[in-house]
Amino acid sequence: MNFNSHSDLEGKHAFLSPSNYHWINYSDVKLADRYVAARAAQKGVELHAFAHEAIRLRIKLPEDGNTLNVYVNDAIGYKMDTEQPLYYSENCYGHADAICFYNGVLRIHDLKTGAVEASHHQLEVYAALFCLEYIITPFEIEIELRIYQSDDVRVFKPYPETISMIMEKIVAFDIMIEELKVRGAW
Repeated sequence: MNFNSHSDLEGKHAFLSPSNYHWINYSDVKLADRYVAARAAQKGVELHAFAHEAIRLRIKLPEDGNTLNVYVNDAIGYKMDTEQPLYYSENCYGHADAICFYNGVLRIHDLKTGAVEASHHQLEVYAALFCLEYIITPFEIEIELRIYQSDDVRVFKPYPETISMIMEKIVAFDIMIEELKVRGAW
């Protein structure tokens, strides 16, 4: 049999995908909710890509209080890098939305486009990864973390002890994962 090509679908996944078959048990309401959430997540990806380009190109946006505009303008004002990878190991790494380290001050900003209230814990992990990668103790620097969401900016100044504890957990869990790999637990 000659199957139809569908080359335009390569690398894509349908919302009603056989590999994510749980939708067969959804009610109409749950299907609608999940679809709207998936579209919102896609819009978030696109807004992050737009913000990344605006920051990279240093294009300021109108100062109207809009979350995206404030985030982009603050990142440009602080001369931050965008979508910066922070790497400890293949088991623990991430990309900070916006980050800079200058005069002993580490700034990490995160843009959240969804309605679910974001937690500062993600930013604390980024700070721990930064300290691990660049061999900097959190006790010798100042750290400011910001979440930009719903036309609001929340600022956090984590305790160095908290960042140090997360660093220790990253190291310990990384060792554990590597031991599991050696034993063939994967």
